[in-house]
Amino acid sequence: MKKLPFSFIPVLRLPFVFLFLFCSIVFGKESAYNPLSVSTSFKPETIDLVIQDQKRNREIPLRIYFPAETGPHPVILFSHGLGGSSENSPYLGNHWAARGYLAVFMQHHGSDEALWKEKTALHRITSMREGISLKNFLLRTQDVPVVMDQLEKWNQQKSSPLFGRLDLQHLGMTGHSFGAVTTQAVSGQTFLTGSGYTDSRIKAALAMSPNAPHGEDPKAAFGKVQIPWMLMTGTKDTIGWLNRNLTLDDRLAVYPALPAGDKYEIVLHGAEHSAFGDRPLTGDKEPRNPNHHRVILALSTAFWDSYLKGDPAAKSWLQGNGPAQIIESKDHWQWK
Repeated sequence: MKKLPFSFIPVLRLPFVFLFLFCSIVFGKESAYNPLSVSTSFKPETIDLVIQDQKRNREIPLRIYFPAETGPHPVILFSHGLGGSSENSPYLGNHWAARGYLAVFMQHHGSDEALWKEKTALHRITSMREGISLKNFLLRTQDVPVVMDQLEKWNQQKSSPLFGRLDLQHLGMTGHSFGAVTTQAVSGQTFLTGSGYTDSRIKAALAMSPNAPHGEDPKAAFGKVQIPWMLMTGTKDTIGWLNRNLTLDDRLAVYPALPAGDKYEIVLHGAEHSAFGDRPLTGDKEPRNPNHHRVILALSTAFWDSYLKGDPAAKSWLQGNGPAQIIESKDHWQWK
């Protein structure tokens, strides 16, 4: 007969009711964790600020979502897609703030909403194509550390609305589309030149609609990523009007190239490129699935809770059966 471990013997001597309570506390943590749980009465305060980058003669507008409690909170940086702005995706900022994060949504001039606003339909596509350039990619990768530097200064300035509100030791980076490319670049991607844009202040990264660099080996680009990454895409997450069409294969090539260890991917069935934003885009063919935002909020929150807050219940949920309770049968979820 196999002997029980010594540590279990005192438990077996307890009355049944105490054993039940013990098991509920120890084994019930995963089921108790709920990344979608927020106060229905909470509406985050938001402020708009502008960083003046004197060295580059460049402005970086910000929209900041505050959690309810004062004191330092983990920080999430968000980078918008081509033609976007700091006002995009408030559903993300509102939820993350309600979960105790200070969310900073950046705006990148040159690849923002000015590309299409006040332009005729004929000129919008041409303008958008011009916006997704190497120049704007480099401007974006330079915007991110400038924002982090300024956040550090504001966190120390008593006159700043951000004074003492930021826990910059626990900072995450995320973005959609061109913002995903920006996120990849500053969070561990390696480039053919041998140089990179990785910033060690970023502790975890979430890329919505990621893509592998064209004509390069994905393993060479992503094989040295050292921090937790989560990838989100959809089976219809494609773009057909750019200078180079982006296909689902481009999105799916990133995950297999990542080294094992705290790497995650969700592929939402039927989700188009716009599924990760807050409104449909011209050319959408599928009705929006309300559960997609629910999945995005749940998985992203559990990811941040795991790696910015160090919550073991969140990680247990993420790597256990938690996602299965949120995703639909044709969605594909994996982690390594």
